[in-house]
Amino acid sequence: MRQQLKLLTMSDIHAEQVRWLWEPYLPRGKITIIQGDPGDGKTTFVLALAALLTQGLPMPGGSAAAPPMNVIYQTAEDGLADTIRPRLDVLGADCSRVLVIDESERELTLDDQRLAQAIRQTGAGLAVLDPIQAYLGNNVDMHRANEVRPIFKRLGQLAEQTGCAIVLVGHMNKMQGAKSAYRGLGSIDFRAAARSVLLVGHSKDDDDLRVVVHDKSSLAPEGPAILFSLDSDLGFQWKGFCDATASELLSGSGPSTTKTEQAEQLLQDLLVGGELASDELVRRASTMGISERTLKIAKQNLGVTAVRRGDRWYSYLPQEGKGVKC
Repeated sequence: MRQQLKLLTMSDIHAEQVRWLWEPYLPRGKITIIQGDPGDGKTTFVLALAALLTQGLPMPGGSAAAPPMNVIYQTAEDGLADTIRPRLDVLGADCSRVLVIDESERELTLDDQRLAQAIRQTGAGLAVLDPIQAYLGNNVDMHRANEVRPIFKRLGQLAEQTGCAIVLVGHMNKMQGAKSAYRGLGSIDFRAAARSVLLVGHSKDDDDLRVVVHDKSSLAPEGPAILFSLDSDLGFQWKGFCDATASELLSGSGPSTTKTEQAEQLLQDLLVGGELASDELVRRASTMGISERTLKIAKQNLGVTAVRRGDRWYSYLPQEGKGVKC
């Protein structure tokens, strides 16, 4: 029997706002991929995000905090008792809100109904599978688009139906010099299915410093690169933002935080005595080859605030007075 054709008009579709766990990096109801080389801190970065979400704390650079939420975390590479739980404890996570699907009798896959059941039953706002390749299933060739595409289509539908942000953690391949779009393991359809892709790597300036570059953003302009450190004494620390690109991160020529550091120093020098017109800050930064984007990132890192007087905005360091954030 021939299937009956059903057509929709776009006038029947109700427009919706994009919802975020962390704007513009982590959209709700969508797939996000976080990838990088082994040892670059991908897992710690994801666990740090989970710790904030389970405590209901603001995300880095954000002012609004959501109520504490449940997180599903699946890993095929790290021990839950000797690796994941200790890291979550150090990061201050509410471990009663970090849930794991028991895989002792049967391994989980992206196409497994248990994943959908767990998200719906717990109301999880975030579900993490680390790494992607371990959850494709034994009969799926990750390099064949015709095998990968239907799995990711169903996974995307699950995310959309539940509003859960699904994060897939992946390794990079060894194609040195290739564009970032082709550095992820497996089919290019992995990247195509994701609405946001983040790359994690080392800073060339500091071996303890990690840089997370927003490599793909389908729902909003790409955000600035995120900085965090993994120090043997101080542990994990959020370090602000910088102006770095995926090509710099992958080429070995960067990323360098020099311009951001120059902008921070400029702001401290100019604002140490009090407020200054914001447009004058832009002009002074321009003479040093510092872009408005980099200046904005530096302002965010330092917590520079601004107030409007007449038709001009004036900026100042937070200890110099009170204002609204830039």
